[in-house]
Amino acid sequence: MVIAGVIALCVVLAVLAFLLPRLSRHPERGTQRSLGMGARAGSKAPGLLGRLFSKPFHSSSRAVGKSGSAGRRARRKMPF
Repeated sequence: MVIAGVIALCVVLAVLAFLLPRLSRHPERGTQRSLGMGARAGSKAPGLLGRLFSKPFHSSSRAVGKSGSAGRRARRKMPF
């Protein structure tokens, strides 16, 4: 369920970045901020558990950033 939500969010951000590149930065940063808060909360667990709990949030944040930049990159390559 959470994985599907992250995938849907990445698709929405990629489309938004393609259509409105400047306006896509604010939702992207907000999403990364909320995922960062989850990663920080998960990393407070001791030892190995802290790394395991924070890893999904870090990888989701990275995916959000990549999808936004991919949409903006595709927009730059268009001839219009």
